[in-house]
Amino acid sequence: MGDWYEIGVTLGLGVAAGLLLAGIFAGWRYGILTSVLGALAVGALAGLLVKGWIGLPGALVGGLIGAVSASVVARGALRRGATRGGTAFLVGSASIAVALLALVPLLGYVAAVAVPAAAARRAQQEPARHAGLRTLAK
Repeated sequence: MGDWYEIGVTLGLGVAAGLLLAGIFAGWRYGILTSVLGALAVGALAGLLVKGWIGLPGALVGGLIGAVSASVVARGALRRGATRGGTAFLVGSASIAVALLALVPLLGYVAAVAVPAAAARRAQQEPARHAGLRTLAK
């Protein structure tokens, strides 16, 4: 395989690290910042281990993408009444799936596009702040 495969793997592993850390730290006050910094550190380590300095940028970008995207989704779930443990479990499970899929050629790149697209779609579907009260008034 060429360099494109290993860069895709590091990109996908970075996304998975961002997902995992965002799920764990979503309930914290500075959870987004903590998950981004942790994902950058884990992504840098993964990039260096898999491909050396060539894989480092892909892993860093993947960690940033995964952490920010999952933080949006996880914080929204917590606002709507989800528990911290359940959110961490579900987002952590998704991160394991993304990490395994990143080992398949080209799917690391697909994960780097699909995760923020899913987060943006979920953020657009966010209900209005007090929609429940307006529906009772009808």
